[in-house]
Formats: sequence, C-alpha cells, structure tokens
Amino acid sequence: MTFDYIVDPSEPERAGRASTKFKGVLKELGVSPKVIRALSIAMYEGEINMVIHANGGNIHCEVDADKIRVIMKDSGPGIPELDKAMKPGWSTASTQARELGFGAGMGLPNIKKWSDNLVVETEVGVGTTLTMEFNLT
Repeated sequence: MTFDYIVDPSEPERAGRASTKFKGVLKELGVSPKVIRALSIAMYEGEINMVIHANGGNIHCEVDADKIRVIMKDSGPGIPELDKAMKPGWSTASTQARELGFGAGMGLPNIKKWSDNLVVETEVGVGTTLTMEFNLT
C-alpha cells in the first residue's frame, strides 16, 4: 500500500498536514500507537525541514507487512555539512523561520531518534532525500 503527499511551502504554519493525514491512515490500518507516534514525530520534523530549508517537496509512504518506509525528497539547496546537521542544536534556519518557532536544530536528530532506520542522501545544489523506516514487528 502506498501514499503520496506534496509539501507546499507557501504556508509554513500549515506544515505537518501530510504527517497528520498519514497518522489517520495508520490508525485505520490498526498500526500500534507506539509506531504511529514515532513515525508522526519523524515525518513532521521532515516536513518542517522541507518547508523552512527546501521550498517543499514530495513524500512517498509505503506500508508493508513488516515495516513502513517514508521517503521525503526535495530539490532544495542540499545539506553542506551533514555531520553538523545531525547534531542537536545546529541550524541554518532563517530569521523568518525562527520567528515562526522553527529552526531549533532538532529536525534531523529527532528523525534519527524516532525512526528505526534513517538514510540521508544529500547533494549541495541538488537536494536531499530522507528514507526512514519503522518496524511493525
């Protein structure tokens, strides 16, 4: 089963719509609350990053018998210092994003913390793809 979402950056205060919609789908499928919570947190953090850093992007979700895979792809600026971006508190968020309450530097660290597996592929000037996996068993 697959689901696709578009993250629209034009209204940053509405970021999180995709994770909220997918959370509802997972509840209907009977996925455990523990998995739903972890996935919702990680996916929300990814959406926020797409809005404040990458001008939006696409999310593709796959639900299998044993895991859920979430692929978040943008064509933003890429992450020039991925090792720093994976550390809590490091952020390149704009002043505008910070004024909206975003950009605390917890996005990628939280995604890593809450997903069972995370792969970050990034190229400066091309974009970033996050592949998150959540075990169902």
